[in-house]
Amino acid sequence: MTSPLLIIVLAAGKGTRMKSAMPKVLHAIAGRSMLGHTLAAATDAGAASIAVVVGPGMDDVTSQAVALVPDVKIFVQHEQRGTADAVLAARDAIETHLSLTKGADAEPATGDIVVLYADTPLITVETIARLRATLDAGAHVAVLGFRARQPAGYGRLITDTSGRLLAIREDRDASPAERTIDLCNSGVMAFRLANLHQLLGRIGNANAKGEYYLTDAIELAAADGFTATVVECDEDDVLGVNARDQLAEAEAIWQARARRAAMRDGVTMIAPETVWLSFDTTLGRDVRIEPNVFFGPGVSVGDGAEIKANCHIEGARIGPGARVGPFARLRPGADLGSEVHVGNFVEVKNTTMAAGAKANHLAYLGDGAVGEAANIGAGTIFCNYDGFNKARTEIGAGAFIGSNSSLVAPVKIGDGAYIGSGSVITKNVEAGALALERSPQVAHPGWAEKFRTMMSRRTGKSKGAALLAATNMAKDKAPDRT
Repeated sequence: MTSPLLIIVLAAGKGTRMKSAMPKVLHAIAGRSMLGHTLAAATDAGAASIAVVVGPGMDDVTSQAVALVPDVKIFVQHEQRGTADAVLAARDAIETHLSLTKGADAEPATGDIVVLYADTPLITVETIARLRATLDAGAHVAVLGFRARQPAGYGRLITDTSGRLLAIREDRDASPAERTIDLCNSGVMAFRLANLHQLLGRIGNANAKGEYYLTDAIELAAADGFTATVVECDEDDVLGVNARDQLAEAEAIWQARARRAAMRDGVTMIAPETVWLSFDTTLGRDVRIEPNVFFGPGVSVGDGAEIKANCHIEGARIGPGARVGPFARLRPGADLGSEVHVGNFVEVKNTTMAAGAKANHLAYLGDGAVGEAANIGAGTIFCNYDGFNKARTEIGAGAFIGSNSSLVAPVKIGDGAYIGSGSVITKNVEAGALALERSPQVAHPGWAEKFRTMMSRRTGKSKGAALLAATNMAKDKAPDRT
């Protein structure tokens, strides 16, 4: 593109239909807020500057915008008086941008200004680029439009026979003939006008809602001899989210796009509609994903890894050739090296597992490190929390942890050491050693027969009935857990 770009993101809407204490634009799709998706598109589109317009008291929206784009400019629309008024709230950003892009000898400013909406999170960088390309081709204003499946409620784009855009008519202000038009306004616009703020300042509010519509800029621009045009996009690209059902619809569209992109890049999904990705999920080539897998934010999966069914993964790195699941949970800080196996009902949190390490069943590995080729037996627990502090468990390369072992942190198991099944290990174990911690097993030969005989004499019941009575008596004495 030939001109610097200012993107203004409108985020002042109250979102009352969401019925939420949280501002509408902070509701998430694929682990990222709608505001975050829109700001990411603005950044990736090459914006030289970004302005966000918020409503009064929307400090949480402001905080997130600044966290995502540190040099963002924040403006407040003090009253909800329409989209033109919202854009004019960012007048300082507009004037600054245009002043920076004026040529020598007071030539007209050439900077592009694009208006986006924080509740339209599916817009793509490619769509923004097509809008700007129209300005490069000679248009002064470009409007993003779509062919609506159900046009009712949308503003209509009114064009002449050559396709030039003449006006945008809001649905409630449109004539019956204009309501038959299916080419609808998304609200997204791009301008290359040296006096945009002056044009917007001429917009009135003589309409059914008494608001200042940004859409009225089209008729004013045409009257001033400027050229306006329409760039068509898919309706899904500009889906606006105003309620929870629309949020779910936007999530479904985003997920479908992400799954298709992943599969085209070499990922196998057995049942793609059951796999849920996050905005930053990274999947290597020849990754294989079985049904019912959820990826939260912060997950990367190396080439050739296999994610079996019914796994929940967030904040984790999975190395090449690793195998996870079925029914595994990887929590933030899980870091699996190459060829690591994490099996069914294993939970890993803030723990590194070096290449070839295995925990194939029923284990909790929290706050630790597992060395290369170590084996973690079923039922093993890293006892990492004492109610106040977390401590680490370190297992050396080639160590073997027997089933049903409890490793009480902080503790270190040396390279090649063995831990006997059922042990509670509270002290460090040196390399190559065998550690056992068990109470002695005591057997009393013939005790069972003597007990049954005694009980039958006392109660006058058969041995079988006596055994049942003894069992019930034991149950009666058991503590009540209800």
